[in-house]
Amino acid sequence: MAPGPSGDEYPDGFFGRDDEADDAEFYSFPRYVTHIDDGAIDAVGALYDELGIRGSVLDLMSSWVSHFRETPVALTVLGMNADELAANPQARAWVVHDLNNDPVLPFADDSFDHATCCVSVDYLTRPVDVFRDVARVVRPGGLFVCTFSNRLFPTKAIRGWLYSESTKHQDIVAGYFAAAAGYETAIARQCPTPSGGDPLYAVWAIAT
Repeated sequence: MAPGPSGDEYPDGFFGRDDEADDAEFYSFPRYVTHIDDGAIDAVGALYDELGIRGSVLDLMSSWVSHFRETPVALTVLGMNADELAANPQARAWVVHDLNNDPVLPFADDSFDHATCCVSVDYLTRPVDVFRDVARVVRPGGLFVCTFSNRLFPTKAIRGWLYSESTKHQDIVAGYFAAAAGYETAIARQCPTPSGGDPLYAVWAIAT
């Protein structure tokens, strides 16, 4: 499966999931895990450094850890479990918010210098709406950086992701940026990680 150039051209069932129960139930208890290995974590931090993800940053679908080598001046983490978010040592502020239930972010326009989403984009059921709203809250010229690997909770990942090859996932995310508008052309990369470890892929774009 592959997305079309606009949000209404995804195949039927693309955003369906095996577990359609309320996400709040699934995330009702904390999971203090990192989801990717140390090599991939280091690659996330290296990419953030390279791209200059500093200042006021929004970390979407976050948890008890954000993978910045150097903590941004003001990091806001948004996710599903209050205990995990409160335990994040890099966060200055945290917000519990279900993006699949409400893709509108609870922030004013131009609130952040940059936004990130680490190993969670595959769970979004309304990604084009979310990406569009990220462009609203990120200041023009800021980046929205999505990183992902081949690990996930399969019952909560969308079928369009599960039933496509790993090499197509970057195209899927780039398609979200294109369909959302509000961004320059997305850039995709497979980030270097140690041989035999978790792969790390990244797609990012500049908000306009």
